[in-house]
Amino acid sequence: MERLTTAKYFAAGSVLLPFMAVLVWPSKVWLLAIFLLWLIVAAWIWIRAERKEQAERLTQTIESMQALAARTLNHHRHDWMNDLQVLFGYIRLQKQDKTIEYVEKIRERMANESSIAKLGVPSLISFIQSFRTVTNSLQLQVSIKGDVCLNECAEDSGKIAQTLIHTINAYRFAVKPDFGDPAVLRMELWRDGDAVYASFYYQGEFVNEEQWKQKIKQQLHGAPLQPVSFEQPFNTLLLKAEMRA
Repeated sequence: MERLTTAKYFAAGSVLLPFMAVLVWPSKVWLLAIFLLWLIVAAWIWIRAERKEQAERLTQTIESMQALAARTLNHHRHDWMNDLQVLFGYIRLQKQDKTIEYVEKIRERMANESSIAKLGVPSLISFIQSFRTVTNSLQLQVSIKGDVCLNECAEDSGKIAQTLIHTINAYRFAVKPDFGDPAVLRMELWRDGDAVYASFYYQGEFVNEEQWKQKIKQQLHGAPLQPVSFEQPFNTLLLKAEMRA
């Protein structure tokens, strides 16, 4: 990537040489011809390098997404293997009540994951499902009350999704490192009448609470999701977006 960038700027800079010659000897027609030819070649090198850069960026993006998907699937596979081992242990010990209780727990988790998958914005769904693969310092718990499909209930669903992602990241980057249990952020989403609500409940410490507040204000400036009240405690945040669809 750096090699292509260097080639682009070298080609662009090299045009100055024939250009200066034309300025010094403006009556030389052959110098003007050389300058025009040089300019065409430099433009061709720039366009070719730009296309290669875009192709490389696309390849890197695809590889990054594939790696993230593989890590996410591996985490889910690990969870299911743990669940199967626990169920197998209860069955072997003939603990029927425990088995039923654990199956119900799995059913609830599956229902919640299904609700996440129906949010309607791929970027938000992918972010939530893969969150465990990007940090160990913050545990994200998502609860969706009822049916919430952002694509169906709000015309600016993409901006709402980005606001949710930025808000979660604001918490993630503000978490105070600790060698004990990770901090916990619980996000709840629900729809009530003509509005979509998002509440955040944080359990943990911040490196700097004032910096976090400033970051949150920046993220929410001009966003469709806005605080219901500006006097909320740092560990609780309630946002609301009016539906215009």
